[in-house]
Amino acid sequence: MSMDAVVYKGEREVAVEAVEEPQIQHPNDVVIDITTTCICGSDLHMYEGRTAAEPGIVFGHENMGIVEEVGDAVSSLEVGDRVVAPFNVACGFCENCENGYTGFCTNVNPGFAGGAYGYVAMGPYQGGQAEKLRIPYADFNALKLPDGREHEDSFALLADIFPTGWHGTELANLESGDSVAIYGAGPVGLMTAYSAKLKGAAEIYVVDRVPSRLALAEEHCDATPINFEEGDPVEQIKEIHGGGVDKGVDAVGYQAIDPEKEADSAYDPARENPAVVINNLIRTVRPTGELGIPGLYVPDDPGAPDEMAAQGRLGIDFGLLFEKGQALGTGQCNVKEYNRQLRDMIIEGRADPSWVVSHRVGLEDAPEMYEKFDNREEGVTKVLLEP
Repeated sequence: MSMDAVVYKGEREVAVEAVEEPQIQHPNDVVIDITTTCICGSDLHMYEGRTAAEPGIVFGHENMGIVEEVGDAVSSLEVGDRVVAPFNVACGFCENCENGYTGFCTNVNPGFAGGAYGYVAMGPYQGGQAEKLRIPYADFNALKLPDGREHEDSFALLADIFPTGWHGTELANLESGDSVAIYGAGPVGLMTAYSAKLKGAAEIYVVDRVPSRLALAEEHCDATPINFEEGDPVEQIKEIHGGGVDKGVDAVGYQAIDPEKEADSAYDPARENPAVVINNLIRTVRPTGELGIPGLYVPDDPGAPDEMAAQGRLGIDFGLLFEKGQALGTGQCNVKEYNRQLRDMIIEGRADPSWVVSHRVGLEDAPEMYEKFDNREEGVTKVLLEP
């Protein structure tokens, strides 16, 4: 049997093609019919040819749907259940999983700590930008949701960006009453700002260059927008705040744009400086403040702007970090640490992150939406695909 799926063809090219449907491979598996799957900023790294991804990979690590088939050993799920899957594939019983670090499971991806659906080097797990998906270790990995279609957009965000935004604030140890600067107003940055608001941050600054995204941060997160194309973002924040903020979050990662560099277009790779956001955060955050870095960094980057960055090495102002006595936390989100409580906040009306969704389209529109998202077009924030 075959199904439609979003297949990577090469640099900046995906296509919807027929691939083999997933099957139960282990008694702990379930197969779900996908109702919503999302395009993520992390997918763009592969889409742009900035990874070792080979043509043929099926994208999609943010997935939810209805259980269609259940393995014999699955005890907590049954056919017809509505579930969302963390982007992390985790076993639940290795030392890291037992300690809550499900993003760094040591059993699901030989030679590497951590697995994910539809992502290069993250294991043999087909992505969910497709009609169906196999979820391994399903009792552990699938989070049950209320029946029906209520909160579909919000629940879909539990697979990655809402927990990852929350994780960014956790890495920075954000507390009620803190001031925080968040670099990046993509989906994760906006969810970080929203999480900061939910946690009671006193002041929230969001740095980006896309006006529509900065407007969302202002409207939904009560954030002060900072456009880095209009001047040094550190100085802009300090002029308003009067000094360094308490906490900072990097929601950009290694493809950060340096406003000091000129190029033919805003997102020309010639403008990239993979250390610029971390260094700006070091300057933005007060002495003894804390930095959270959920933004993606990689050990090698074939499209890097220089030889050092190609090896995953950055020119970080470590002397200033040390001088200021700052602490930092890094790493991908352990989704299961947060997704249950965030689900319940959505159910009870305490949180509604669906405002970040700009498009819900059919799977057949994926190639067009990848291009729009990659170009950071005005009005494109979070794209949901509906097979």
